[in-house]
Amino acid sequence: MTKFLPSQEHQRLQTLAEFRYTLRQFLQFSEKCAEQAGLHPQQHQLLLHLAGAPDGVETTVSYAAERLGLRHHTVVELSNRCVDAGLIVRKNAAIDRRRVVLQVTPKGQRILQTLSDDHERELYELVPTLIEALTRIRRHREAIVPDVVEPGRKSR
Repeated sequence: MTKFLPSQEHQRLQTLAEFRYTLRQFLQFSEKCAEQAGLHPQQHQLLLHLAGAPDGVETTVSYAAERLGLRHHTVVELSNRCVDAGLIVRKNAAIDRRRVVLQVTPKGQRILQTLSDDHERELYELVPTLIEALTRIRRHREAIVPDVVEPGRKSR
């Protein structure tokens, strides 16, 4: 087990706390924006994951549940509320007509576009703080575990 000097441990905790605080600021901003647009934050997240799915991925309830970290039945209820609000529609999948795909409606796309513009502006402001914290976390980790391999690089 690696031993930390008290000052090193304190610096590490400060860095992690700052990173967590900045993430929380963004999440609070996101929740507030969604509410101001008349959406529950999870509705916004659902729209984002449906509209932002990779090409060729069927945006089913199971897909949304995985992306949102929610249970299947919770996403069914969430999607029902979004259908009722005119934000999404259910359609039969092209290949297997038994499967149901969730798609964002033009109304949902307009709201999502506005929210996404706001989120990009906020992230533009927060990115330097996030990068700085992540860089310090990485440097700290590399200092205590010198054999850490950078992603995409092979170890020797």
